[in-house]
Amino acid sequence: MNVIECTQLGKRYRRSWALRNCTLSLPAGHVVALVGPNGAGKTTLLNLAVGLATATTGAVTVLNGLAAGSPDALDRIAFVAQDAPLYKNLPAGDMLQVARHLNRRWDDQRARRRLADLGIPPKRKVGQLSGGQKAQLALTIALARRPDLLVLDEPLAALDPLARHDFMRSVMETVTADGISVVLSSHVVAELERVASYLIVLSFGQVMVSGKVDELVAAHGTSVEQIVLASMRESGKEVAA
Repeated sequence: MNVIECTQLGKRYRRSWALRNCTLSLPAGHVVALVGPNGAGKTTLLNLAVGLATATTGAVTVLNGLAAGSPDALDRIAFVAQDAPLYKNLPAGDMLQVARHLNRRWDDQRARRRLADLGIPPKRKVGQLSGGQKAQLALTIALARRPDLLVLDEPLAALDPLARHDFMRSVMETVTADGISVVLSSHVVAELERVASYLIVLSFGQVMVSGKVDELVAAHGTSVEQIVLASMRESGKEVAA
């Protein structure tokens, strides 16, 4: 099964193409690292996949052929955006209640238990939480939906190193326990190299590299970081190490 499949996918904003001629298939059962410099088209690709944007050209399907953004697809995909949109004036526990009423699939026991395990007081307002706690609350809401596919768009960008480590550990524990597929975007390779089993490199809105990490490393005879840097140099852009 492919969790995301794109055919000649493109998205144009006025005269500028954010994504163009994107054709790829992401197989299930992987932690996919979507890597590229700022402005490469990572967020656009993910927004199209989760139904937050409409393609200008081409097509995208998810979870073995479901239309992106369809009710059946939305029930099985959880998405955490970079800004982790949460209501800052609501207590964390109330934020779970809001999410519970907005989603048809919801495991309230799991959400409450995870909040307690993280030491996040349910009566503390979201605006009073640390950056790491906000990210973990957003992840808790996503995981309570029991998704088949978890999509994370630059979730680590605003976090300190310890919070990044804790967040990624939570993601990998869920992958191990539930066997879900994950697509995780970032412009910092080091954050993803330890956990990713599949790699996509975007630049200028186009796919530069795509494949299983072990096969790419074997074919190129070098590390993931060097593969990414080489593809960026080829395209004329750099990505952070």
